[in-house]
Amino acid sequence: MHRNDPFVSHSVLRLTPARLAVAAGLLALAGAAVAQDAPQPAPVEAPAPEAGTTVAALNLPQGPTQFLAPDPNVRRATAKVNGDIITDTDISQRVALVVAASDAKIGPEEMGRLRLQVLRNLIDETLQIQEAKAAEIDVDEAEVNQTFARVAQQNFGQNPAALDGYLTKIGSSAASLKRQIRGELAWQRLLRRNVQPFINVSDEEVNESLERLKAAKGTDEYRIGEIFLSATDDTKPAVFENGKKIVEQIKQGGSFVAYARQFSEASTAAVGGDLGWIRLAQLPTELATVAAQLGAGQLAGPVEVPGGFSILYLIDKRQVLTADPRDAVLSLKQITLTFPKGSTQASATPKVVEFSRGVKAIKGCGDAEAAATALGATVVGNDNIKVRDLPGPLQEAMLKLSLGETTPPFGSVEEGVRVLMLCGRDDPQAGAGPSFDELMSQMEDERVNKRAQTYLRDLRRDAVIEYN
Repeated sequence: MHRNDPFVSHSVLRLTPARLAVAAGLLALAGAAVAQDAPQPAPVEAPAPEAGTTVAALNLPQGPTQFLAPDPNVRRATAKVNGDIITDTDISQRVALVVAASDAKIGPEEMGRLRLQVLRNLIDETLQIQEAKAAEIDVDEAEVNQTFARVAQQNFGQNPAALDGYLTKIGSSAASLKRQIRGELAWQRLLRRNVQPFINVSDEEVNESLERLKAAKGTDEYRIGEIFLSATDDTKPAVFENGKKIVEQIKQGGSFVAYARQFSEASTAAVGGDLGWIRLAQLPTELATVAAQLGAGQLAGPVEVPGGFSILYLIDKRQVLTADPRDAVLSLKQITLTFPKGSTQASATPKVVEFSRGVKAIKGCGDAEAAATALGATVVGNDNIKVRDLPGPLQEAMLKLSLGETTPPFGSVEEGVRVLMLCGRDDPQAGAGPSFDELMSQMEDERVNKRAQTYLRDLRRDAVIEYN
């Protein structure tokens, strides 16, 4: 997913390592996508159970009351999964990863719900590692350390010690993240051995899809993130409420990718819920109807689908086999004016007006450094910025600029005021679309994902789990 990373500062050319470490790149090796305001479906009221259903067969009272009051001194925060122990520390350290990836404050009630969900995730992770081990699939320590080092490099540009120190600082640990890495590698390897060989996509199916793709040239396709929460008839109301809480946390600043990693029960959880570029016809009708109403950066859900609920995030949108102006690669110079500590809006405004006039007088990018120095400003350049990677409001502004022109000033007294100057633009070529092999791989992945969900459900059903 190209993903518009919300942890890229609006200065565009400056990245903050500490915030990048918190970003979904920490929890998924690709970047994050954060949801903005989106229309939400009206809450679904759970229907009364019909005669003959699983719930009705249990003959449950409509208003059950607890017979014995819970003992506040008894905590069920740890578990044994087929003999392997999950400790309270394991849960706390994994929760810390989710909390660190969210700008939102998490209240006591939500924290309790989050801990329960993390425990469920750790149980699934344990089952996956156990199943891989039973199949004599082992992920050695060197491979885990190599992946950990890659996370450190991508998010810190430093050695693993920097990431280790950061994890300790937020209340997590390198061991917790490495266990998650080990679980994902083991599960992926197991699926490649036990599921993928039995997935069959014929050449005819792929060729038919390619023909449909060519026929759809110019129509819209979508890059979508999904968090899937499985539910039975009995658990639907509780799962729906949990989904609403997840949506609220993401809307308040949480990382969609981080929540997808920790909550989604689809195999795409490993890549932050990213479904890749798809057309709406490839989605279930329930999801296609909702996705069609979303704009890039919007969130919707939970939406009821067969087997549970989905939360959707529209990462991006484009037209099939058509060049998208937002794929243009720009050469930019960012000119920044900063203010002394303690400056007020009133004292900064005259300086910004003077700065704006001075910027308009700059004679192209070759004159930028000298002119900026005279204005008391600084210049940073970058020759490899895609339009679609810029914050939304700047995308439209940049597409309207000619070489040497600048955006209107943006920023704040605290962070400084900036303009972007366009120094070059390489326009995109019309895409040829996916190759035969790429499309076959995508179709195989979709079928593996469905089988993987069934595989994990079977492991849960057969597990012996003891709670302490």
